[in-house]
Amino acid sequence: MDILHLVDRLEELFNESRSIPFTHSVVVDEDRMLDIIDQMRVSIPEEIKKAQQLTAQKDRMLAQAQEEANRTISLARDKGEKIIEQNEIVQAAHVRAEQIIEQARTESEITKREADEYVLERLTQLEMELDRFLSQVRNGIHSLQQ
Repeated sequence: MDILHLVDRLEELFNESRSIPFTHSVVVDEDRMLDIIDQMRVSIPEEIKKAQQLTAQKDRMLAQAQEEANRTISLARDKGEKIIEQNEIVQAAHVRAEQIIEQARTESEITKREADEYVLERLTQLEMELDRFLSQVRNGIHSLQQ
């Protein structure tokens, strides 16, 4: 279950609760609240699993980019060796091989940077959601304790 849906349900439970006159306290249905909290405990590890999957996906993308770069470098070297045999275009072959290598490095860095930014964004969003959820739970506990 989506953690945000559970937070909405917890907020709905709070809003439906009876207030105690002349205080900021409310009477909350304990069973419903504990049920939602239990569901949150189950859901949070799933959110963490999603973040881990994103990290694994990033690692796969980086490995693919590195493999592609290695393949491109290998192809460039093979081409370079063949071109060396041709005296008239040796210089052009060296220049092109360096361009291919540099392009592969650049593309690899761009892919890595984009993957890192994506994972950072998702983890930051998850952190904000968890912080908001924790704050709401703490406020609920604080309200109940008073």
